[in-house]
Amino acid sequence: MQQHVHLIIDNAADWQPYYPSQSLLTASEYLQSAHLQSRYHVLNLCNDLSYLSTGYYVSLLAEARGQRVMPSVATINDLTNFSHYQLLINTADRSLTKYLQNRDEKSLSLLICFGLCEQPELASFARQIFERYPCPILKVELEFNGRWHINKLTSGALNQLTDEQQSFFGNSLDHFSKRVWRKARTRKEYRFDLAILYNPDEAIPTSDKKALSLFIKAAKEADIEAELITANDFNRLLEFDALFIRETTRINHYTYHFAKKAEANGMVVIDHPDSIVKCANKVFLKELLDKHKVATPKTELLLSQSDIDYEAIGERLGYPVVLKIPDGSFSIGVEKAEDLAQFKQVATELFKQSTILLAQEYMRTDYDWRIGVLNNRPIYACQYFMARNHWQIYNHSESSSRGKSGSFATLGVHQAPKDVVRLALQATRLIGDGLYGVDIKQTPQGPVVIEINDNPSIESGVEDKHLGYELYRLIMADFGRRLDEY
Repeated sequence: MQQHVHLIIDNAADWQPYYPSQSLLTASEYLQSAHLQSRYHVLNLCNDLSYLSTGYYVSLLAEARGQRVMPSVATINDLTNFSHYQLLINTADRSLTKYLQNRDEKSLSLLICFGLCEQPELASFARQIFERYPCPILKVELEFNGRWHINKLTSGALNQLTDEQQSFFGNSLDHFSKRVWRKARTRKEYRFDLAILYNPDEAIPTSDKKALSLFIKAAKEADIEAELITANDFNRLLEFDALFIRETTRINHYTYHFAKKAEANGMVVIDHPDSIVKCANKVFLKELLDKHKVATPKTELLLSQSDIDYEAIGERLGYPVVLKIPDGSFSIGVEKAEDLAQFKQVATELFKQSTILLAQEYMRTDYDWRIGVLNNRPIYACQYFMARNHWQIYNHSESSSRGKSGSFATLGVHQAPKDVVRLALQATRLIGDGLYGVDIKQTPQGPVVIEINDNPSIESGVEDKHLGYELYRLIMADFGRRLDEY
């Protein structure tokens, strides 16, 4: 994407202190260039961003053209209206609190460029402000009046920076989008850029290192340059055209924030935030599947604040009873009760984590089917066997990695039972057209959906055992299709 960045300035003279760049356009040139493609990113560096100014129209037209622009019109309006209220300093930011406590002055002016601050001690604060008000140059005035607060927050002007600030701005921009300054590379330039969000320290990663490298390789064949990013790269997200989340998603988590930011800026994103919301909470999923008459195990909701007739529920579901917290994953927060006493005991413990639990009938099977679905098409089929001497696929009480999860068998989709595949597609159509993994149990009464994963595991030697490299090509080719259609 970086080769598709346009830097918009008022006058060519404003750029004199910096390296020349072919990405530069004056505001008048940009406003008259309606032919620019929508996938271009725009950094609006005009000195005046006030309502109906030239700078304002740059951001307005960029959005109308389907381009991603910083600052957006919404950010410009938020900054304009900032004077109507005062924002108290977040006292939880210890580094900021410590920095302010050591000052005798009752006011402080800061310059924030692309989320970076000249004072390294204030890096966390600068990042928070930039994430809330994404603008290339921000001027912050802090004031103490009993408590520290932000008295003024405005966009900064390029032509008003001092020599020292000019150097800081150039370094910040270079850090934000390093390849803006580089001349055309001799190696192949790709049409699109894909960010793959992962957590190198995740205990049970959704994709291992080899799988991630195969995704990157397959992306190149789809004319996409893929790059691994982590939670620390939130400010860089808009440098890319698409986002592929390859770590366990949760709603109250940065993975959801990445997905929401990507969606809000018109990026192609898997997992889509709507998919995360629908799949991450088992209560929501139960209601959705029940409404559309998708076969699931018998399930009842337990509410901590209400009187629970454990005996009646146990009779209806039969023992053992499976208890789940709504947002658990990889068998975490899933317990089994063998009798009434254990039912009450386990529920009491799980209520410490969630005010709502799901009680579900226990279905004994040697394995669960996992049907991988992409864009409403099945792409792989796996059998996940239960962990050794355990009733779940993952045994979190087992210390050895060998006993933690059961074995598996990967088959072609055509080898999976047709009613299992059909049920998986019926379920995922209710979620969206992304990448999903549907867990299904086969019972004498027919298949039932246990769970829909918005971020299914794709590990080398497991889910790709049948298709091999073709699985990665399929997924990256779908990203290419989505980017072409955008």
